[in-house]
Amino acid sequence: MNTLTAEKRSMDVKAKRLRREGFVTGNVFGKEIKGSIPIKIVKADAERLLKTSGRGSQIMLNVLIKEVDYNSMKGQVEEIDFQALVSGEKVHSVAEIHLLNHEKVTTGVLQQVLHEVSYRALPSALVEKIELDVGDMRVGDSIKVRDLAIASDKDVDLQTDLDAVVVTVYAVHNTEAEEETAEGEK
Repeated sequence: MNTLTAEKRSMDVKAKRLRREGFVTGNVFGKEIKGSIPIKIVKADAERLLKTSGRGSQIMLNVLIKEVDYNSMKGQVEEIDFQALVSGEKVHSVAEIHLLNHEKVTTGVLQQVLHEVSYRALPSALVEKIELDVGDMRVGDSIKVRDLAIASDKDVDLQTDLDAVVVTVYAVHNTEAEEETAEGEK
């Protein structure tokens, strides 16, 4: 589990100024926290954290990364929101889907349709990512949410439709070969 050092920030200082000074702003919220707690994080620490952790990741302080705001013009993180976890209370989160062995699929084109699964779970049952081995898939094969290991976990309530397609393999159509055959028949 990753650890992040954050400081409570004064609302007297504008977020824009803190960003110029090398900080990322954020908030910690949760059921037992009235309102939210504004925080500031050293930008380098936040970027280091986000290289290994994404939305739905648990980090030390017992919080869940809830939202990350990027400035696409500068390519920088500006704000991260965290949710405090309470033992015995289910929270909404997402698990990213990572495909393994996709290079072994040679009989067609692999298409990942769904990149994350939404669910509710107790803090002890939270899942950051789902690794899915697709190496044995062939043309016409598909994997749905109901086929994922997380779908059979009794401590997890899936919010994503069980019939949603996660990944599929479809046939490659070679249009040049079809055109040459059509021309040869004339």
